Amino acid sequence: MTTPQPQTPRTEKPATKRFDSPEQEAYLHLWRTYDRLKAIEERLFQQYDLSPQQYNALRLLRAAQPDTIATLALGARLISRAPDMTRLLDRLEERQLVERQRRPENRRVVEVGITPTGLELLAKLDEQVRQCNHEQLGHLSKDSLAQLVALLEEARRPHETPEQPWP
Repeated sequence: MTTPQPQTPRTEKPATKRFDSPEQEAYLHLWRTYDRLKAIEERLFQQYDLSPQQYNALRLLRAAQPDTIATLALGARLISRAPDMTRLLDRLEERQLVERQRRPENRRVVEVGITPTGLELLAKLDEQVRQCNHEQLGHLSKDSLAQLVALLEEARRPHETPEQPWP
């Protein structure tokens, strides 16, 4: 008969602190949420060889028509910053979704407008984008969505600039 070995007491590991601060926790939750929601959006736009920023630029140009928007003003209105507006617009222009022109009174200012081809693409995407948004956040109630929007606006407010309000 073997004698039972004495069990060594298990020492519990102290709970590790997952976040350095409540601010960090909130920020990392925002980042994780953005990543998950962005994946759904990217799945849609990849079918049309568009980036979310390109889609956003096309929507802004559609809203401005029949007018055009100066390149710098368009960049300021985008939801997320576009580090290279010229390249973003080059790609859209190559696909004949936008057209650019210089103002005769100031050749340094480049105006951008959406083309009929760009309008057709947006019309094709409109319902699919609504469905995408529903997939992303349709599980939340209208009250929860309103509360979420209000909290996000409050969090963003001190970091917005008066010359670049959104929306």
